[in-house]
Amino acid sequence: MDRIYRHQRHIYDASRKFYLLGRDQLIDGLQPPKGGSVLEIGCGTGRNLIRIAQRYPDCACYGLDVSSAMLATAQGSVVKAGLEQRIGLAQADATGFDPQELFGRAGFDRIVISYALSMIPPWQDVVAEALRRLNSGGSLHIVDFGDQAGLPAPFKAMLLRWLALFHVTPREDLPEIVHATAEAAGADCRIGAPYRGYAVHAVATRRPDPA
Repeated sequence: MDRIYRHQRHIYDASRKFYLLGRDQLIDGLQPPKGGSVLEIGCGTGRNLIRIAQRYPDCACYGLDVSSAMLATAQGSVVKAGLEQRIGLAQADATGFDPQELFGRAGFDRIVISYALSMIPPWQDVVAEALRRLNSGGSLHIVDFGDQAGLPAPFKAMLLRWLALFHVTPREDLPEIVHATAEAAGADCRIGAPYRGYAVHAVATRRPDPA
């Protein structure tokens, strides 16, 4: 990941804003509890985390990424935004991480994965790990590339060729896998396909622990 993003990180946000659709809608839908916590897995440049911290000023925000290069860019952006006291960053493998060791927390009220699963080969393990790290009643929010079922075939072919240049592979079975993984983890799941299937938006909410 460091090799891929060593140079891309400097233009990442400017180049991605035109086709990473649904990120801000996901952020608006988080609605964490007052004083709650939000973790972004695959936080990249910190763009989403900064927006989350600004949108929900009473929440503690955290981000993890496997790329040290991306985290360096994220840290600079967080400092520039004056949010270093509210956003904690750490380098970790999303398929298995210890939130207590990284951030001093047992779990999170909201976990966000935005256009990261299409870049992580063992992405199913990331979904399972994220669900495992939710607090009781917490929710996992995912947005990523969909199957483009409602869009013209030439557009889909062009998009896939473009994404392949950046080592991005849309997971067409993401809705089924997320739904099944959520059920196995004791979470309720709802899934949408906005923008005529360009994107997939999934929310998995962990059922509250018995009183």
